[in-house]
Amino acid sequence: MAVTIERALKWWARDKPEALALHYDGETLTFGELHAWASRIAAFLGEQGVRPGDRVAMVANNALDYAVLIVGTVLSGAIAAPLSFRASARDLAKSFAITHPVLVFSDTDRAGAVVDALAPGMRHVPLAIVRELRGAPEPHAPAFEARAEDPLFIIGTSGSTGFPKGVIYSHGATMTYAAEFVLMQPATGHGGGALVTGPYSSASGTLCMLQFLAVGATVYSESRFSPESALRLLRDHRITTFLASTIFFERIAALPEFESADLSSIAFAQISGARVNPALLERYRDKGVVLRQAYGSTEAGGAWAARDETAVVAPEKCGPGAMFSRFKVVRADGSPADPGEAGEILIESDALATGYWNDPEQTAATFRDGWLHTGDRGMLDTRGNLTFIDRIKDIIITGGLNVSAMEVEGAICEMEEVEEAVVMAVPDDDFGEAPLAIVHGPAADGIEPAAVIRHCRVALASYKVPRYVAIEPEPFPRLPSGKIDKTTVRAKYAERHKVLEKLR
Repeated sequence: MAVTIERALKWWARDKPEALALHYDGETLTFGELHAWASRIAAFLGEQGVRPGDRVAMVANNALDYAVLIVGTVLSGAIAAPLSFRASARDLAKSFAITHPVLVFSDTDRAGAVVDALAPGMRHVPLAIVRELRGAPEPHAPAFEARAEDPLFIIGTSGSTGFPKGVIYSHGATMTYAAEFVLMQPATGHGGGALVTGPYSSASGTLCMLQFLAVGATVYSESRFSPESALRLLRDHRITTFLASTIFFERIAALPEFESADLSSIAFAQISGARVNPALLERYRDKGVVLRQAYGSTEAGGAWAARDETAVVAPEKCGPGAMFSRFKVVRADGSPADPGEAGEILIESDALATGYWNDPEQTAATFRDGWLHTGDRGMLDTRGNLTFIDRIKDIIITGGLNVSAMEVEGAICEMEEVEEAVVMAVPDDDFGEAPLAIVHGPAADGIEPAAVIRHCRVALASYKVPRYVAIEPEPFPRLPSGKIDKTTVRAKYAERHKVLEKLR
């Protein structure tokens, strides 16, 4: 019998049909109700010609209907392919060219961009039909039964090259991820509740939702994150698990009502995505909540956080891996680095993504000899605890979403008056980090920052658009290889955002 997400969802619907599965914007679904609604969606997909292994794309703001659509896609045997609701038509066309979805669901606000991006053989379906299916006649149970190796969903990532890649999670990998997590942290399983804040176009949305549903926990979500609502949910529903980027914890702690909030129910709080201020750690620790630093990526999720003995005394460390997953740090020649020596982070686990959709070359380059080669730098201590140093891949993390600096640079350099561009991360109160673009052209005084922003709004998803633009009159310094010396450029502009106009 295969260990799959599909079987887990069926189990909870049969064994605990009255247990709460989803609490979304105040609306609730039990496991029995979720399975019944999702089964109707699976039947609808079959009627539309969707077969097991076909891709079903989704472009929408997080919503209950969207969550149930993902579950329905799972039950149908199709592969869910959630895409960013901020994506431009050009972004969507790139993603469609990779995954070739049969159907593309969208909410009303994204319908225009989706229709503009469709290729022959693809059809657009309004997300509103999902709500209509809730009251449809009970369908016959879908005949599909998943195998562990079957792809479950595809999450897009731009990666270090600036080109989008589709990261594949299988049923078995996702179920292993869920099981490993709950074995190490029992409070995150059945009887517990998890606050899930990530967009479904990211692993922090789709992967987290499916992992907690698979172990019978209640998933609490809202269509738009607000620190006030998040704090109320954590407090009033006695939520046991909260996994989020640093910026989310910071915004909640900044609320006046945080001081008096009882958060003693939180048994596991995992933080990632940016360095954590010691003052923030103390704010939560005063409430009995230990923020555990985690290391992860789109290809590896992020369940491997610091353990009890490390999280308190060395909060900058990410832990030693997990029960069935481990880290390794290697030198440039592939040999193991010594404790305290920096090198590339490698991960071995059956819970990893299985590769990149329709990209065997990149899959072979990244997943080698049983190890995920992350392209990130870190070091291990003598006990095996990982400390993340920086990303070899040139990534900006804004609001928990990854932005490829190279992709943004490429878009800016499409402008006729631009010769070269460097995009870097700068601190941002709203999103943790934001992109700052430094732009140079033959006639620097002829480049308008507002024009750069206008161009990027057309070419890129909204969260990738630079928040600041600086015009550099001199050519960028170069390394002996001829590449731009980005280290020198970034050092020069490290504080410039403090005096530049915020353009979005």
